[in-house]
Amino acid sequence: MAQQSHCPLDCPDLCSLDVEVEDGRVVSVDGNEQNALTDGYICSKVRGLPEHLYGDERLLYPMVRSGAKGSGQFERASWDDALDLIAEQMRGARDHYGGESILPLSYGGSNGLLTQDTTDARLWRRVGASNLARNVCAVPTTTAATEMYGKMPGVAFQDYPEAELIIVWGGNPGATGIHVLPHIREAQRRGAKLVVIDPRSHKLARSADLHLPIRPATDVALALALGNWVFEAGHADQDFLAEHAVQVEAYRERASGWTLERAADLAGLELEQVQQVAEWYAAASPAVIRCGWGLERNRNGCGAAAAVMALPAIAGKFGVRGGGYTMSNSGAAGLSAGDAANEPETDARTINMNRLGRELLEQEDPPVKVLFVYNCNAVATMPDQERVLAGLARDDLFTVVYEQVNNDTVPWADVVLPATAMLEHSELSNGYGAMVVQHHGPVAVPVGEARPNYDVFQDLCVRLDLTKPDDPVGADALAAAILGTNGYAETLAADGIAPAVCGERPVQMVDTHPRTADQKVHLLPASLEQETGGNFYAYRDDPATSDHPLALISPASGKMITSTFGQTIRRQWAMHMHPADAEARGVADGDKVRMYNDLGEVHVLVKVTDRVRSGVVFLPKGLWSHHTLNGRTTNALCSDAPTDCGEGATFNDARVQVELLAD
Repeated sequence: MAQQSHCPLDCPDLCSLDVEVEDGRVVSVDGNEQNALTDGYICSKVRGLPEHLYGDERLLYPMVRSGAKGSGQFERASWDDALDLIAEQMRGARDHYGGESILPLSYGGSNGLLTQDTTDARLWRRVGASNLARNVCAVPTTTAATEMYGKMPGVAFQDYPEAELIIVWGGNPGATGIHVLPHIREAQRRGAKLVVIDPRSHKLARSADLHLPIRPATDVALALALGNWVFEAGHADQDFLAEHAVQVEAYRERASGWTLERAADLAGLELEQVQQVAEWYAAASPAVIRCGWGLERNRNGCGAAAAVMALPAIAGKFGVRGGGYTMSNSGAAGLSAGDAANEPETDARTINMNRLGRELLEQEDPPVKVLFVYNCNAVATMPDQERVLAGLARDDLFTVVYEQVNNDTVPWADVVLPATAMLEHSELSNGYGAMVVQHHGPVAVPVGEARPNYDVFQDLCVRLDLTKPDDPVGADALAAAILGTNGYAETLAADGIAPAVCGERPVQMVDTHPRTADQKVHLLPASLEQETGGNFYAYRDDPATSDHPLALISPASGKMITSTFGQTIRRQWAMHMHPADAEARGVADGDKVRMYNDLGEVHVLVKVTDRVRSGVVFLPKGLWSHHTLNGRTTNALCSDAPTDCGEGATFNDARVQVELLAD
């Protein structure tokens, strides 16, 4: 008999699951219809979960390093011995260097509310550890959405069939969130037009009425040009703007220099196509823009996201079902894991995770002496990979890696702790696409000696004498603290799933409104203007040089969730290159090539294809060392330079050269 659960992994859809379990082991995973959006089907990544849970790479017990750092040589240890050693090292670092010498490093390896920012946040705050800015993804888009709209919930995917025009900008839902696709297809069957703006011709782009293969990082120029054209052509909704928006004239002045001709030339697009998108968007109602995360991963990322999200306000697309924009809906549920920490945030220094390598090697006030990595495969996901590896190799750095599987970061640990995986522990999750909350207990027995995050961090609090009598302890108490009195608890207890407080299908500017202080749309937010020195929405020039002319982009793969499940894919990955770029370099399909810049080099197979535009090469994010010929991935070629606002990562600003690999 199937047991109900859900998938908390880093995907907008928050699938509800039926899990077949025999003798405590997961036999199969399928979807069920509790979550109306996911409607009984799931992606192949999660369908293959048993291989992740029970494969040879699964970590089974605590281990302590016995060989050189990076060698992967460990000896088995008991949980008590491992946690005692960690507590001793943390206490020593705090006493000799101060609590800020301890750096926790985590991101979205689970994405559940119980397994991050609960007892772990309690530990880090009470020990005085450095704060972590989790800026490797979604910060520029979140910054724009927050400052402009207060993270107003967006158009529900289920309402896309109501739209006459759908623009998917900087996203590939076929790889990152499949459950919007049937609703896009239904809209097309009803006569809606589909526009996809992306440097690659992925499957959705090939089914679109128009695909604009934009040059990376020029999105801000194109979006501003569309906004400027809406004003100049007389299509702006002046009544809406007068009532619901501020900084209208300031935005208009900033956009005024961008004509469709200028933007098309910069973005490498046909003017006729850009003109067509402008005319379609002005005429269509309802019209919806699905703003993805691909357009934020460059030096212009925050401005690009803001310029895209400004368009529905300027053109008057709100107020009807299926009209407006969709970004992240993570705020729709109104839940925060921090409510279970029982400890306020501290004023300790903040370290941007994108600068991990630099911080490990250069930070002296105080130096990082203890690094605790969990919910994050740092080697595979942080920029400036060579510098990260050099930092992890420090003999005086004590590193803990708390993981489910033997990933690329594990060999650099001094202590390895085995973590439970999804379905082996309780989890509470809210969707950032689907506007629902789900709460389920464990359905499978943990493998080996694996333990859940919320228990292990509580154990460390005890060992370091950092507990308080009123701390919520255990999965049930933590969930109760997060849920509070907002009305979810009873429905979740009965059904395991509940709609977000705004409902599952709110209409923007009818059922939900801007959550800014004045409840207005801020078209040129003062905070972002200040952060950029009065230069928000500015286009910053391409960093390409004659030595490194090709733009390397690293979008998501349809086989992994960032780096999760990478151990289950053993094949070599191929870098995609346009035929014209390949011919100019004497490269043929299937060749081995060296892709390089001043930061590092990646040896990889090449696939010659016209499904990536000229001047751009593509290799997915999240690859592991065994996916390339020399054990390095795209992150070895990406700097730790920040985005225009929010100090996000600029992976798509990597500029490289490619040449045949010598035998």
